[in-house]
Amino acid sequence: MSINCLEKPKFYLQEKVSFLGGTGKIKNLQREAGSWIYTVEMSMGLEPDFGRIGAETTILLEEQDIHNGKIDVN
Repeated sequence: MSINCLEKPKFYLQEKVSFLGGTGKIKNLQREAGSWIYTVEMSMGLEPDFGRIGAETTILLEEQDIHNGKIDVN
């Protein structure tokens, strides 16, 4: 008998999340070294007068760095 000890991810694709530094949407996730690593596309702010140049900012975050609610930084 085998036991699957992989935990399910806390967040899922396209889920809107927050983290210290901003908000974004989960674009990819993978299990790595015993924890989940998420690719998060940061939300865009208002478009500047001169327009946008290039793609959105995408960052890699570990599960413990992501929140699904508002962050209190005080």
